[in-house]
Amino acid sequence: MDTKELLKKVRKIEIKTRRLSDHIFGGEYHSTFKGRGMTFSEVRQYQYGDDVRNIDWNVTARTNEPHIKVFEEERELTMMLMADVSGSEFFGTETQFKNEIVTEIAATLAFSATQNNDKIGLILFSDDIELYIPPKKGRSHVLRIIRELIEFQPKSKQTNVAEALKFLSNVMKKKAIVFVLSDFMSQEYKHTLKIASGRHDVTGIRVYDKREEEIPNLGMVQMQDEETGEYMLVNTASKKVRANYAKYYQERVDYFKDSFTKSGAGSIDCRVDESYVKKLLGYFKRRG
Repeated sequence: MDTKELLKKVRKIEIKTRRLSDHIFGGEYHSTFKGRGMTFSEVRQYQYGDDVRNIDWNVTARTNEPHIKVFEEERELTMMLMADVSGSEFFGTETQFKNEIVTEIAATLAFSATQNNDKIGLILFSDDIELYIPPKKGRSHVLRIIRELIEFQPKSKQTNVAEALKFLSNVMKKKAIVFVLSDFMSQEYKHTLKIASGRHDVTGIRVYDKREEEIPNLGMVQMQDEETGEYMLVNTASKKVRANYAKYYQERVDYFKDSFTKSGAGSIDCRVDESYVKKLLGYFKRRG
């Protein structure tokens, strides 16, 4: 993709997602993820009804009058966007590929965080960490994130959600708001998710296409596994083949839901032909 075309695409996504974050998500994001920590603000004289645990004994001793510490909510937050760039994200049978929806959702969330004056970082992962952009503020930083989401070429086509979560725990020592965008066709990430959720506010956004849920009866078909690159002849007329695939797919979906529920993390299911705006808004309202 040449620079001109890329900039045009970035601008198009900015216009669409910025409008959404300005008009819809700004307030919802703010009320859902308002500052979790408290920071020291000032000392004032004790008043009847104040919490005695907040008495500043040094100032009290110095002035011979009881004074208390006043705290205010820490406003600045850090958002980490974690996007799956493995081969299966380049699947789509309706109007858009999964990776295009992932880009739009990530951009909308990033602009919502920018409105709140928060920092935004990005982790692109496959079965390895493909790219890490440390959290920063500002529009130009968000545009760089969008640019990477559009044009990044991963080295691997496979997925390992656990590896990405492990990396997150290593680089982010302070609490962050974390959105993991993937189809979650991955295994064995429950334990690392639990560790990450203990420190951060984690939400998994499962982006999928309805045609992935089952194989249609098309007779003998040559198929390619997007993650391994392997070609194989599949007899889609076989009920057993179709049933086995549907079972495997449902197991991955159930594992996703069970893992996120048990670790105390949030989760959103978003089909590419559905409105991600409604899904995000509904989630924010439930959490707010």
